[in-house]
Amino acid sequence: MAFFVRTSKPEDWQLFLAEPDRQWKDGYSAKTLAYCWMNAKGLPKSVENILCENEAFIPIQFLAGFVEHKVYLPGGGHPSQNDILVLARLKKGLAVIAVEGKVSEPFGETIAEWLNTPSKGKTRRLDFLSGLLGIRFRDFQDVRYQFTHRAASALIEAKRFGASTAVMLIHSFSKDSKWFGDYSKFVALFGIKAFPNKAYLAKRIDEIDLYFAWVSETCMLLK
Repeated sequence: MAFFVRTSKPEDWQLFLAEPDRQWKDGYSAKTLAYCWMNAKGLPKSVENILCENEAFIPIQFLAGFVEHKVYLPGGGHPSQNDILVLARLKKGLAVIAVEGKVSEPFGETIAEWLNTPSKGKTRRLDFLSGLLGIRFRDFQDVRYQFTHRAASALIEAKRFGASTAVMLIHSFSKDSKWFGDYSKFVALFGIKAFPNKAYLAKRIDEIDLYFAWVSETCMLLK
């Protein structure tokens, strides 16, 4: 059970960061994402336009956004902390969108690097993620671990909210789509050849349509 506090300005988002002083800076994803989404008062037009290239997202209505939303996973350790978890209404039901903002920050450790300090908890978590998404991630250790739990968190919360659609959405503010190659490598596991500014249906899991999307923002939108 959790209660959520309403935000009225981008600076309110800083309170929810794991390291507020370090992460809340011009040119960093946390601050950039906050200004972009708060200025849009919901879904930024760039995000809406990319999603609505798929008929399944027409129309889409923003209902709520949960800042730095944590999704707990088996195996202990850190939860999957989504920059924003969005709840939206579609024609066929609810959609949950797990948003990961990026400027120039990398996507973190590969699976191999994450497993470099092995534990029973990590084994349990990776087995859970593999079972949930239907990919044996131990066979693809050069993939970034962050993608596995971010995609899983979208699916887990879609199940919890009774949503018919789950989306892992990368909102990139990098002028040259930095780290897009890492994203491409992950979605390729689902048979997808990725391009920026496209949303793809990856697979249907437990009656939920799982989509992946990369949205490249054209400006920093800070003030």
